[in-house]
Amino acid sequence: MGITQERTAEQNLPYDVFAKACPSRGTLEHVTGRWGALTVGALYEGSLRFNELRRRVDGVSEKMLSQTLHALERDGLVHREARPTSPPRVDYELTPLGREVAGRLLALIHCVEDRMDEVLAARAAYDSRGA
Repeated sequence: MGITQERTAEQNLPYDVFAKACPSRGTLEHVTGRWGALTVGALYEGSLRFNELRRRVDGVSEKMLSQTLHALERDGLVHREARPTSPPRVDYELTPLGREVAGRLLALIHCVEDRMDEVLAARAAYDSRGA
């Protein structure tokens, strides 16, 4: 079977993130990795320039943010707009797909934030057992 035939056969299969070869796994990793999740969440608030985004996602290096944005743009979640001004201006914003993903991701983020007292209590209990 040639490469074209293999790709066609793969495309006819249902997407299953639990399958090693499924392309959805890579996108899930881009979105749910630490920097991807924080970047998508920050862009849900609106369009940001690179340095604004870097300040919002506290702790991310310039290199890691650049890699994250490239991956999210490739997956169709982020739109990059370069404006021909002096100096050049580049804005990043979520695509409609990115906004949908970010909304779901932010629900998870807010759930975790809202339950941190329970998480911290569980950590303390675990640590006190000497495990």
